[in-house]
Amino acid sequence: MTSTRRVFLQSTGLIALGSQAAARTSANDRVVVAVIGVGGQGRSHLSAWKSLPNVELAAYCDVEADRRSAAAKVAPGARAETDLRKILDDRSIDAVSIATPDHWHTPAALLAMAAGKHVYVEKPCSHNLREGRLLVEAAKRHGKVVQHGTQSRSSRFVRDAVALARSGAIGEILVARAWNVQYRPSIGHDKPSTPPAGLDYENWVGPAPMVPYQANRLHYGWHWFRNFGTGDAGNDGVHELDIARWGLGVETLPTTVAAIGGKYHHDDDQEFPDTMTSIFEFPGTGGVGKRKQLIFEMRLWSRYHPETTDNGNEFLGTEGRIYIAKRGDLKVFDREGRPKQVEITADRTNSVADHMANFLDAIRGDSAAHADATTAHLSSSLPHLANLSARLGRSLTLDPSAERIPGDSEADAGLGRSYRTEHWAAPRKS
Repeated sequence: MTSTRRVFLQSTGLIALGSQAAARTSANDRVVVAVIGVGGQGRSHLSAWKSLPNVELAAYCDVEADRRSAAAKVAPGARAETDLRKILDDRSIDAVSIATPDHWHTPAALLAMAAGKHVYVEKPCSHNLREGRLLVEAAKRHGKVVQHGTQSRSSRFVRDAVALARSGAIGEILVARAWNVQYRPSIGHDKPSTPPAGLDYENWVGPAPMVPYQANRLHYGWHWFRNFGTGDAGNDGVHELDIARWGLGVETLPTTVAAIGGKYHHDDDQEFPDTMTSIFEFPGTGGVGKRKQLIFEMRLWSRYHPETTDNGNEFLGTEGRIYIAKRGDLKVFDREGRPKQVEITADRTNSVADHMANFLDAIRGDSAAHADATTAHLSSSLPHLANLSARLGRSLTLDPSAERIPGDSEADAGLGRSYRTEHWAAPRKS
């Protein structure tokens, strides 16, 4: 790393960042937490909370008995609940982390903030764009900290790499490219059946429109159904889209979205594309040199990886390009395509616990949340918009300030969703 680049990174404080898990603690800043949803990622939350100082893991809840039993082995000292309202009614709990299916992310977060609790919510923060706006408004209204589960925001390596990209090392960045390329197996074809014993299916569906139970919709399969998930663009892709938007330096929604894709490989019940290419344009002031473009590629049937990395980012600037992978890869090239020697010494781990530690720092007033509600909303909206454009088969023209799609009532309606309005968790504006 050149001395100039090192001075830049030191001046931003990024090289000096210590492990976020070493947050300042004292006898009176203990944070009492609970986990809502204890499937695979939820049990990771349990383990992460247990690893952090001055945190009391008080409770967890899940609508499935088998998952509560598995969670008890991870967090034997915490109490188990079947209904998240028992968690929200407990005034001793300061914060919750939400690791439910996507359709519950915003409804649970809104209820938690209304109950006076800070929220760590898994990605994507919302099931649709309009829910993301409700999340932002609720965080402001209740004065609560929201942290989005895009943990790369708290990775010292990714923070240093993005700072390097934005420092002028490759000139003005005009294009960012993100990709999610991996093999996802078929979920097959299934038929409605009786929910298994031990599953409260009514509460699993929650405020989403009711559909009959079907086995391949449960557990990880819910990702691929529009009622409950957001496809892999919202599942894994949002991590890369978040890094791409961060490095590109855009802090609004795009004005134009064009996505094409569909089911190219799997003949199964999935309702989202297994192949999709999306382009987002951010015009800035509209002048030459101000317009920026983000390109996202998703292929869920191959292991042919750009830069030999399944998930990654590339930034194209007027003086070169930078390749960043959250797994710890970094390459820099000049405008002639020649490699440049760059050294970033930061720890290359990407830890949920470090991200949660930053959340705790924000609750205690020691730091800003690295992935706050606005950051979460802007990044999560990108997969929502890509999925909508691909499903409708046309490009979308947005008014970013109004967060509407004028002149296209079908697409505009697709920015939200319908709920079981009588359900106690259906989101409401106030």
